[in-house]
Amino acid sequence: MTAKGFDYTMKRRTTEKALEELDKERNRLISILRSPGERPHAVIKRIFGAGRVLVTTVRRVGVKMMVTAFAFNLYQLCTLKNARVI
Repeated sequence: MTAKGFDYTMKRRTTEKALEELDKERNRLISILRSPGERPHAVIKRIFGAGRVLVTTVRRVGVKMMVTAFAFNLYQLCTLKNARVI
């Protein structure tokens, strides 16, 4: 059975060989797809310290993630307000 997906792995350059133009364009297109989810993940992981959930029950994990998502939304609101977007 073959996989039913696309390979969205970004190409990396080496010290001996630079990326070709086609690989640079591919990486740019992949980054456009990935960027909407990267900032929330980074903020939740690094600023809120919720990269790992240390509670054991499914109900507690759900509550903790709901509170983390609410905190991220407030953080994002403050960020947008400081940038005078809203």
